[in-house]
Order: sequence, then C-alpha cells, then structure tokens
Amino acid sequence: MVTHDSWVTPGQLVTEGGRVTDGGWCARAGMFHSVLTSFAGAEIFGESYGTGTPGILALHGWRRDHRDFTATLTSPAGALDSIAVDLPGFGGTPAPEEVWGSARYAEALIPVLEHMQRRVVVIGHSFGGRVGVHLAAIAPERVAGLVLTGVPLFRTTPLARPPFRFRAVRQLAKKGLVSEARLERHRQRYGSADYKAATGVMRGILVTVLAEEYSDVLAKVSCPVELVWGDDDTEAPLAVAERIHEAVPNSHLVVCEGAGHLTPMTVPGELRAAIERLGP
Repeated sequence: MVTHDSWVTPGQLVTEGGRVTDGGWCARAGMFHSVLTSFAGAEIFGESYGTGTPGILALHGWRRDHRDFTATLTSPAGALDSIAVDLPGFGGTPAPEEVWGSARYAEALIPVLEHMQRRVVVIGHSFGGRVGVHLAAIAPERVAGLVLTGVPLFRTTPLARPPFRFRAVRQLAKKGLVSEARLERHRQRYGSADYKAATGVMRGILVTVLAEEYSDVLAKVSCPVELVWGDDDTEAPLAVAERIHEAVPNSHLVVCEGAGHLTPMTVPGELRAAIERLGP
C-alpha cells in the first residue's frame, strides 16, 4: 500500500488493496480517475458496474481499454451488473511475458468468469471479439451469449505481403548484416499504425493474432450470438459480419448506419440492446 505521496509520479499506477490507483495524484490535480479492481489473482484489472452479481463481461479492442464500454454498461436508468476488463498489455493490465494468441488470452480470462459465479454474456469489440469467440468455445458452461461488434474474424482481402525492400532488410538483419535500429526504421516506415505503435511482446502478439483463422473455433460456439456492425466499418467490413452470420446458425445481425468501427462509442445503445436480448 502506498503510504507516502512522493512515491507516486504523475500518471504512475500502483496497487492498493487489490485495486490500481495513482495514489491520489489525479484527484489533487482536479482530474477524474477511475480506480481499477483486480481479477484473476491480481493478474487482470478492470472496472465493475452495477450492484448485483455481474452477468456481463466486456472485452475491448486493440490499443483500447475498458473505458470504451462505459456508455454501454451505464445509463440514466442504471448500470448493468458487469465487468469490463483491461486485456493484458492494455490499460492497467501488464503485458504477457511471452507472445500469446487470442486463445491464450481467453484462457487467462477463465478465472474472471469463475469470479462472476454465473453464466454470463460476453461482449467483444474488435480484438476483444477474437478473444470472446475463443472464450465461448472453451467455456460453454459459463458463457450464455456472445455479442460481437467490429470483429475481423475473416479477411475480405488477402493478407498483404510486406514490401520487397522491407523483406530484404529483414533477411539481412537475421544474418546480422543490418542493425536492429535500421530494421526498426523500416518497420516504422512500412508497418501499419498498430504495428508501429506496438513494441516488444505486444508486437509479436499483434503479428500472431492477425495470422489467425477462426472458422474452426466459430463452429464450436453453441451460445446465441448477436452481431452489431457499422455499415461503414473499414477495419472489419460489413461483409465480415455477414459471413459470421452465415457461419453461426444461432446468430442475429444488426447493421448500424454510419457507426464506423468504434461502435462502443458511436452506438452504445445498440450494444446494450443486444446484451439485453441475450438476457444476462
């Protein structure tokens, strides 16, 4: 526990009694700060909503955090009994020590489901939806329903091959003929925005996840599935939702005009309605 304010620097998070806090710095600076709760033996952090036993688990997208779902899980009528976590490597949860795929992320969430003590609805946006599909497949006795939104489970175009110049520099680096610094300059020049922003193990996780296939795991999902999609989503086009809808018999698709990719911010009401249709 922090007992001396000088131990905490602005923006630093520390653990106090199973919660993550900044030691009060944000409050003294007049900034709102949400205290995080630890789950899974203090391996994962997030926020609880409502006053009853949580029946909803919210999983955010890549380079996002649990706060994306605040508008979905809360309303003037009251908060839904739920937990929104920061997936490992994002927000208040430390990154894994080794490269994980989305299936390993799902395994890490099993203790959170056990903590919830009831069958739950899992809602996943983008990367969180990749994890949610695996969670529904490996824990059908704990997942009563699944809401997917903007989740790129299928590719609508072939995976692009890196430019020749980058591939050449990468091969030279493997042979020790090019420095890591020069290789990183080429990564920053030719990589996607997510790739450029990721470092260390998180870059390896991104590469692993982008190469995954989901047809087999989708076939193992037995719970009802709600699909909420922006008709103009460029990260996970509507064609992806339509293909998921075809692949999962017990699914329902809602298309939201002009919602884009960040549906937790643009159409939180539609996401809340999808959760309520599954009746947690």
